[in-house]
Amino acid sequence: MRFRIKLLAVHQETVIPINYPYALSAVIFKILHQADEEYAAFLHEKGYSRPGSLKVFKLFSFSEIRTAFRIEGDRFRLLSREAVFTISFHLPQAAENFIRGLFLNEIFEIGDRRSKGVFNVAAVQVVPSQLDDIPDSEIREVLLQPFSPLVCGTKNDRGYYDFLSPHHPDFVKQLVYNWREKFITLYGEEQADSVFGPVSVEVVMMDNPPKSRLITIKADTPQETKIRGYTNFRLKVKAAGQALRLLADAGAGVYNSSGMGSLQIV
Repeated sequence: MRFRIKLLAVHQETVIPINYPYALSAVIFKILHQADEEYAAFLHEKGYSRPGSLKVFKLFSFSEIRTAFRIEGDRFRLLSREAVFTISFHLPQAAENFIRGLFLNEIFEIGDRRSKGVFNVAAVQVVPSQLDDIPDSEIREVLLQPFSPLVCGTKNDRGYYDFLSPHHPDFVKQLVYNWREKFITLYGEEQADSVFGPVSVEVVMMDNPPKSRLITIKADTPQETKIRGYTNFRLKVKAAGQALRLLADAGAGVYNSSGMGSLQIV
């Protein structure tokens, strides 16, 4: 399920950090926690993880904030009080009204020690998905485009990611591997073996080459991490409806709940 959230800045002059996605993620987790402590604890602390696995998946993703802005060093200065972002959850449709209600009338404080923007939620709109009515086992082909930087990589000997560009020959392999691991956490390995047999993914280049962006997570803390993501390309994906919905809802690659790899159906 997918929602378009319209924000309205409280102040006319609003400045937020250029590395705002982690701060926005923190606000989302705070809203979930306030509304349903048990649900938030499961999502934030455990996620959907299979027994014996160290992987933790928080199956939601969100786009970049869309608004008029000017870059000033490591800050975004908003040139409009209105801003919009899209958030998607991999949850049953029955939870749609519950999730929508969580965000209505909320306040978003997005920032760091240097600057902070305060926003009221002006509207929460349900965005219908073309994938909702596809039977679980029916094979379809869709074209997807990252709405936020897509982070894909392989773990090195030190336990850190070596980030891959869409040009890299292992990019698709790692993307499908991560997608499949998420699927296993929900539906089991036996079902994944069946569903992912016919899966195919092709990177489709656009007129301009993919754009690389270095993003800082948990800036100015001992846990600060830098990750590299890419936009300005598309993915032609062929898979069963069940797997396509998971990919579109939860996002592609890694760091989805920190605002990476949100996808739009083209």
